[in-house]
Amino acid sequence: MKQGEKTDVLILGAGAAGLFCAGVAARRGRRVVVIDHARRLGEKIRISGGGRCNFTNLNADIAHFISDNPRFALSALKRFGPRDFLSLIEENGIPWREKAAGQLFCARSARDIVDMLLRRCQEGGVEILPGVAVTQTEKMPEGGFRVQTAGGVHRASSLVIATGGLSVPKIGASDFGYRIARQFALPVVPVRPGLVPLTFAESLLAHTRPLSGIALEGAGIACGRVRFQDDILFTHRGLSGPAVLQISSYWREGREITVDLCPGADIAGALLAAKRQRPRSRPAAVLSRFLPRRLGEFCCDGLQQPLGEIADKRLRKLGDAVNMWRILPSGSEGYRTAEVTVGGVDTRALSSKTMETRDVPGLYFIGEVVDVTGHLGGYNFQWAWSSAHAAGQFV
Repeated sequence: MKQGEKTDVLILGAGAAGLFCAGVAARRGRRVVVIDHARRLGEKIRISGGGRCNFTNLNADIAHFISDNPRFALSALKRFGPRDFLSLIEENGIPWREKAAGQLFCARSARDIVDMLLRRCQEGGVEILPGVAVTQTEKMPEGGFRVQTAGGVHRASSLVIATGGLSVPKIGASDFGYRIARQFALPVVPVRPGLVPLTFAESLLAHTRPLSGIALEGAGIACGRVRFQDDILFTHRGLSGPAVLQISSYWREGREITVDLCPGADIAGALLAAKRQRPRSRPAAVLSRFLPRRLGEFCCDGLQQPLGEIADKRLRKLGDAVNMWRILPSGSEGYRTAEVTVGGVDTRALSSKTMETRDVPGLYFIGEVVDVTGHLGGYNFQWAWSSAHAAGQFV
């Protein structure tokens, strides 16, 4: 396409949402140009899921998404859901496997997804411009949009922002999409890292650092009324693992989390029973039936007397330390290791049917830049596909 010539659709961002939207729009006969400041396209897809890409979850519904406007995602998810994307995967001959309840991964490589998206774009005549920085965007008085890049000017009837969030800055993540939203006077829900390990203050780390590397299966973790049960991992900085990543999307600075190190077991009851039956036993010996030795000793916090010499009240307190360990994280590992960004362009400013902004005709926001964040397990990629498909039908 000649420099300055007007196209139908201009998409900023060549990640999951941007590339998929381009393919959908091109199949409607729309002329599409995709611009991305990164030279490697779909990089977040390629590195996700350990290189296998957890591309969707069969259980994707709004219960697995976080937003200030909780039901916003329902329309897009209903019109293009996990089974729809799976059908596309199978049509393109990509082998897949289900790892755990509904989580679908590429059997070979995440590169299969990237190649499929690029192939669909190529078949639709989409022009993709990698390594191109956008310097200015504006709405034209006569309609449409003008985008200035380091390589020249582009004009389009529809402008789609698919620039993602702030997570994984090493592959080029930035706040560009939020800046465009504010430029057009759209509200932005405050953003924070999501699906990210939590960190402890040095005073707590002095005690927990020796636990680094210990993993627990099926631990319970809660923040307020939200609770998950999954694996956790002690690290040299705090806590990680699937359960911790899940709760991190709900955690706010200054709030406590509660960890049940042994769900389904009444540790206080076990200690009191052992006191009656084996009064010479020590607390750590009882806890070793439920927890790794080092973790059990940590929970005992220096309590080494025989059970018969310990007051029942103190044993109940020890039981609570296992079943209801209260922690005040000092923070998280931040966007450097976060899988997603929580918050983003306020969905109240968008049409749930088309993803078009209500007050700026022709301007669309899709994917992670929007205030819709999925749980761990393929939900965020499904939001990328669903929101991109919604916009692609109308741009």
